[in-house]
Amino acid sequence: MTEHASSALLTDRYELTMLQGALRSGAAHRRAVFEMFARRLPEARRYGVVAGTGRFLEALRDFRFGTAELDYLSDAGVVDGPTLDWLADYRFTGDVWGYGEGECYFPGSPILVVEGTFAEAVLLETLALSVFNHDTAIASAASRMAVAAQGRPMIEMGSRRTHEGAATASARAAYIAGFASTSNLEAGRRWGVPTAGTSAHAFTLLHDSERHAFGAQIDALGPGTTLLVDTYDVERAVGTAVELAGTGLGGVRVDSGDLAAEAARVRRQLDGLGAAGTRIVVTGDLDEYAIQALAIAPVDGYGVGTALVTGSGAPTASLVYKLVARSREAAPDAPLEPVAKRSVGKPSKGGRKWASRAVGEDGTATAELVHGHEPEPRPGLRPLLRRLVERGEVVGDEPLEAARKRHTRSVAELPAPARRMSRGEPALPTEFPGRL
Repeated sequence: MTEHASSALLTDRYELTMLQGALRSGAAHRRAVFEMFARRLPEARRYGVVAGTGRFLEALRDFRFGTAELDYLSDAGVVDGPTLDWLADYRFTGDVWGYGEGECYFPGSPILVVEGTFAEAVLLETLALSVFNHDTAIASAASRMAVAAQGRPMIEMGSRRTHEGAATASARAAYIAGFASTSNLEAGRRWGVPTAGTSAHAFTLLHDSERHAFGAQIDALGPGTTLLVDTYDVERAVGTAVELAGTGLGGVRVDSGDLAAEAARVRRQLDGLGAAGTRIVVTGDLDEYAIQALAIAPVDGYGVGTALVTGSGAPTASLVYKLVARSREAAPDAPLEPVAKRSVGKPSKGGRKWASRAVGEDGTATAELVHGHEPEPRPGLRPLLRRLVERGEVVGDEPLEAARKRHTRSVAELPAPARRMSRGEPALPTEFPGRL
């Protein structure tokens, strides 16, 4: 999708057929509340990370049915004439609340709350889920990798392993959750994510020798560049790199073999050559477990691709978007009544909800609290929902850096078991004080 194109058809057909049916029944304009949440975390995960809020708000602004969209729906016979007329004037005029982007979440956390008429709010289901399920999955994996890296910088470099649109979204989500940079230039242009990258093995193979390749790269990018040293023989390549760039060589990258053992050998060689400040970056099918295994190796940074952009085994956050309350009348001030599914294995809790995090005196979170009413502010209770849209106007825009800082604070607030890579229960229990 090009920038500023309509996002209205990034949806499922049943959203529009439900709309048509509700218009006919007269229930379309009833007040309604939808909530997005996860019933559980992916296996072995102790927390999740909300991401995609900024992208969702961008898409919401463009959620309009123009001539091209209406013509398609008419020609394909998706909906009838009265529904097309209604869609021609569609504009979301309701309210949206959500967890701040970068915030940690747990099972049952109402990470997005959409209130409006049923007709307006139901149309946003697929758009919201497609954005949040992808970005949240990537950010959740990226956060675990950042924890495993223990402060060492990481480069997101998975663009060649996923859809081109997913690649830019993945770079954004990874940056929120702790990655330092991305190889994806569109993510840099669109969202200001720092970009990084030097050369691949093809560059070395193109030249008549490794020496010529290194010399060309140094001439083009300066001695502070990072040279890829495992095309042929690592030891010889490191020697050549320092000979050509001097002891101020920025870094070397190792992409294959036993990375821990190779990094140790390279570190000894670099130190012996007087290049103690030269960084060692490792790449090659890394995930959080491989990164953790390299914790004691002399590695200065990581490049992560496939595992990151596929959610490291959990490509979706399994978020759902459910109607939890509705009125019996179309009046905007009509009282809401809770509604809930009772399906086996897929129950929901009715009623509009508010969320807060209980935090102890030492600053450590102790529980996720989901309330049936807005709780009174008090010490030790941190509200989690931010207003994102008010009467159809986006009010929750924020710089990407704000989400990145929020994530750092949110993870630091969690109890220590949250940062373990081993299997375990969610780091915080989700509690529902009072009746919902």
